[in-house]
Amino acid sequence: MLGGLLAAALIVFGMPGPAVALDEQTVIQQRERNPLAVFRFGFSAYKRGKKDEAVQAYRYAAENGQVGARWKLARMYAEGDGVARDDYEAFKFFSAVAQQEVHPGSRDESYVSDALVAIGQYLRKGISGTPVKANPALAQDYFMRAAATYRNATAQYELGRMFLSGEGGTKSVQQAARWLQLAAEKGHAGAQATLGDLLFQSGKMVQGLALMTTALERAGPADIGWIRKMQEQAFALAGESDRRTAIALAESYRTGGMQ
Repeated sequence: MLGGLLAAALIVFGMPGPAVALDEQTVIQQRERNPLAVFRFGFSAYKRGKKDEAVQAYRYAAENGQVGARWKLARMYAEGDGVARDDYEAFKFFSAVAQQEVHPGSRDESYVSDALVAIGQYLRKGISGTPVKANPALAQDYFMRAAATYRNATAQYELGRMFLSGEGGTKSVQQAARWLQLAAEKGHAGAQATLGDLLFQSGKMVQGLALMTTALERAGPADIGWIRKMQEQAFALAGESDRRTAIALAESYRTGGMQ
């Protein structure tokens, strides 16, 4: 079903971006002229800070079937990295990646998995001024494919949040806990904190506080604020004995994992 939706999206939206001809002489000077070689040249140019050359190389490689080149262009447009930020252009490139049928464990798995998550995030809110409208139910479908087929931790976390709030049409604490647990076991800080709060609120104070404490130590800059607030509120409500036990359990999670 999702493959058909992606194919339809590409028909409606068109293939991403205008064709940009890569300077053939440049390619020949670098390596034999084939899409993988050009993709590698683009990566080398990107690492050297020559992002204009990288974009041209990635476009050539993408037009000739390189999934990694399509993914890289999508990321560059999504982040405004070497090009003007354009979420719609990024969406189209991600769609081109996500329509690939890639088996779990294959070389291109990470590209497809990440693209599915990115599309889900765009569909969740829509892209203003474009044909991409908010569709949380469809976003959930993309997260589900990435979470179930490729075991993507971010997708599992997003599914957990959606089931917890009912966003996308179905509210289920049990389903939310399942997906959050899977992501938390992979070390996803947001999932650990959210699952920890869920456990804490359900009366499992030690386990919940331990997970929130673990999450706080692993959180990146974008998440550390809300996780710290959540953990500090729980810490203030817990008794001294529960705090000590939770800190010891958090250390166990850090050294041995959650399983």
